[in-house]
Amino acid sequence: MSSKVILDCDPGHDDAVAILLAYGNPEIELLAITTVAGNQTLDRTTLNARRVCTVAGIRDVPIAAGCDRPLLRELITAAHVHGESGLEGPSWPEPDVPLAGVHAVDLIVDLLLASDGEVTLIPTGPLTNIALAVRREPRIVSRVREVVLMGGSATRGNQTPAAEFNLLVDPEAAAIVFEAGWPLTMVGLDLTRQARVTPGVMERLLRLGSPLSRVVVQMLEAYRDRHRQLAPDPVPILWPAGVERDPPLHDPCAVARVIEPACVECVEAFVAVETRGQWTSGMTVTDFRPSPGRPPNARVALRLDVDRFWDLVVGAVEQLGLDAARSRGPAA
Repeated sequence: MSSKVILDCDPGHDDAVAILLAYGNPEIELLAITTVAGNQTLDRTTLNARRVCTVAGIRDVPIAAGCDRPLLRELITAAHVHGESGLEGPSWPEPDVPLAGVHAVDLIVDLLLASDGEVTLIPTGPLTNIALAVRREPRIVSRVREVVLMGGSATRGNQTPAAEFNLLVDPEAAAIVFEAGWPLTMVGLDLTRQARVTPGVMERLLRLGSPLSRVVVQMLEAYRDRHRQLAPDPVPILWPAGVERDPPLHDPCAVARVIEPACVECVEAFVAVETRGQWTSGMTVTDFRPSPGRPPNARVALRLDVDRFWDLVVGAVEQLGLDAARSRGPAA
């Protein structure tokens, strides 16, 4: 039976691929796409979600815009990674997918209260919408099957030495989400940095030969080029020298965990979000040690089955391309 999912995102190149994976894989029933400010401002991330759904033929999933700023802080965006539009690369058509006439937080609450505990939340941006939903209606905590979020790190950050971008943008919201008491999996940088967009991956996507796959390749080429202009990642022993020039595709890893849990190996830990540190704000302080006073509150993703992950991503893009070709019918 497929997993019912709400995808809360801030597209963003990797969020865009997360949308395609969530809709294009039969193991997920995508109930809604909700947007938040993060990689870019809310108007741009919402427009990007509509653009992706338009080119992928996703017209039966409501898209709702959410919070345009963090709970307490000024918004930080990632234009240096995703560009001024938040989704540079392709020449996007005018989107024909409308917005739902409801705020994202209200849609999340309504869908969860109407459920029987079978809905999984997949947040791949700052956690503002999810935290506000918990504050507005605490009963949703018991109605969620699991929260599988992309964010955090058990080791080092990317936006600062200590903090990953999503949690740095709104650490107060992240603290609410980690302290809520629901089943939670943190798919952080320790895992997502293994999901590199290599030349071999690009070749697989090119070989699909569909209009959608060409758009995905254009997105990932722009994302790769910006990544290579930035300071290179420190190179751990998990991959050979030179691979750090290939960008990690963070957000689809959280979706892959829901589709195929064995693809993403996790370890239980206690995770706290630092909200006050001068140098460590947004850090996910991760304690793998057993402690009677601090039982685990999260599963922390550590190792990715890279080949299987890319099979899932490429397979979803292929399926969506085939669906689009069938919907167009035979050429005249």
